[in-house]
Amino acid sequence: MDKFQEMQVFLAVAEEQNFAAAARRLNLSPPSVTRAVAALEERIGTRLLARTTRSVHITEAGQRYQEDCRRILAELEEAEESAAGSHAVARGQLTLTAPVLFGELYVTPLVVDYLEQHPAVNIKALLVDRVVSMVEEGIDVAVRIGNLPDSGLHTVKVGEVRRVICAAPDYLARHGRPQHPDELCARRIVMSASSALVSDWQFAGPAGPISVRPEPRLLVTANQAAINAASLGWGLTRVLSYQVAGKVAAGELEIVLQDFELPPLPIHVVYQEGRTIAAKVRTFVDFCARRLAQDPALNPAAKA
Repeated sequence: MDKFQEMQVFLAVAEEQNFAAAARRLNLSPPSVTRAVAALEERIGTRLLARTTRSVHITEAGQRYQEDCRRILAELEEAEESAAGSHAVARGQLTLTAPVLFGELYVTPLVVDYLEQHPAVNIKALLVDRVVSMVEEGIDVAVRIGNLPDSGLHTVKVGEVRRVICAAPDYLARHGRPQHPDELCARRIVMSASSALVSDWQFAGPAGPISVRPEPRLLVTANQAAINAASLGWGLTRVLSYQVAGKVAAGELEIVLQDFELPPLPIHVVYQEGRTIAAKVRTFVDFCARRLAQDPALNPAAKA
């Protein structure tokens, strides 16, 4: 096994934290994976992985080596793709990440259409409600909601979303529409524990910022469950506008307290810059940005 293969094996074990799982991922036998890591550690002269009978943990030296391996293998892949012409034709595996519900509602449909147009590309979509390190986790493209730090990554703004309070028309007919955020503390509230909007709710009032902390009578573990409960007329919830755009358009939910909303949050497509941009990344970013920018739920001006 050459050095590059050993690096791939080491990375798989480090990421899976399990020799058997790494073997399955690489379609190798567990003994060959064990031998490859042992040979690598012997040649380098240091322990990269700490093993017990029940777990595998990466050492401090292993963490540094892991970063170098990712960089070296990424550069190798880039060189091979360039030689194979993939900087002219989209091919190979593309890894992307997006928030769970946004990924389900908006990214997955455009991924399916992109794959129909680019048969030589495979896509791995990591849909998680956390900020994924693009370098450490080998991400080619990310869709991110919110203001971005200055990271040196390339960004394309494709839309924006609002933080909204909504309820079913039936609930509002029975209990009335709240006229001020302070009224929310006396209302039935459903929250998602997975949402970043679960703590104090911030608003912008004529006299300055307003902060309220409503106590939810119903706390669920998923955004969609909170939206469903609100749609059934149980109470009010706070979500991002894209999450309820379909239900609002269908008349199943109504947005209240619009005059107190905070400024919208931007949506960006983010990608890393290399010496050259692979066609799979360039074409997907262009396709993704064009489709999202045309969606009226993310860009109200797109209705025109």
